[in-house]
Amino acid sequence: MKIKIGISSCLLGHEVRYDGGHKRSVLCTQTLSDIFEFVPVCPEVGIGLPIPRPTIHLVGDSSTAQAVMSSNHTINYTTNIEAYGRQKVLENSAWSGYIFMEQSPSCGLFTVKIYPQEKGSVIEHGRGLYAKVITDSQPLLPVEEARRLEDLQVRESFMTRVFAYSDWQQLQSEGITRPLLIDFHTRYKYSLMAHSPGQYLCLESLLENPKGVSWDGLAQQYFSGMMKSLQQLATPETHRAVCLEIQRSLKNSLTAGDNNKLTQLIDQYSKNKILLAELKTFLAHRLKNHPITTPAYFRCSI
Repeated sequence: MKIKIGISSCLLGHEVRYDGGHKRSVLCTQTLSDIFEFVPVCPEVGIGLPIPRPTIHLVGDSSTAQAVMSSNHTINYTTNIEAYGRQKVLENSAWSGYIFMEQSPSCGLFTVKIYPQEKGSVIEHGRGLYAKVITDSQPLLPVEEARRLEDLQVRESFMTRVFAYSDWQQLQSEGITRPLLIDFHTRYKYSLMAHSPGQYLCLESLLENPKGVSWDGLAQQYFSGMMKSLQQLATPETHRAVCLEIQRSLKNSLTAGDNNKLTQLIDQYSKNKILLAELKTFLAHRLKNHPITTPAYFRCSI
């Protein structure tokens, strides 16, 4: 079963933008669609605006921005967009992530233009109104903009977080116990080491030495720390360190030929001669049915 995530409708080629066009993303429609089940949403159409329609922009400041008609600031859509966002959160508790359209006054995450109340030049940048409702309501939900996902490191971080979020949802549905949480941590051990080696040690210590924290509190504290750690971008250096750690752990299990081949692949990856996916594929193949196998680390290689 594919993991369900929200996405801006225009990124799937739906002609819902203000000008009647779309912003179809090849990455989303031809690559990520093999992994994710997309739930398309266009909040502006969702609140009843026509296609095409007058443009919207944000006015005020980043903390209290209002969505208004660009040509007439007295026409305000803020209440409707915020209510629509809250409705979508309630309807889609099964979401494990969200891909937004960049720069959109409703859906942009990072660099949405904000104008003064009276007409004038851009005064700052912030988050789209609908996107802000989603992220405020679900602060740990993995979110990204489509354009940023073209970057391999950003995409790997996002996908790792989506998989972790989905796995955590499944764990919650089964009932979180200490053994299951330890197993969850073990499965994500190398992903955490690649993204934030220091935070991995902190989470390890949290599980080993819980200090006056309730069981539910411990679980939530762990997951919050984990998701924040996975937001940090893994680097070639940290991936190399993880692969060397796996190699050391398997020193008595690999054949001499496989060990030499792995050493060669790690060296080639360090010199940017091969992609991480090739190195992970070799490792994953050699680790089939081995107790050290950590599927989480080998899932994000596209």
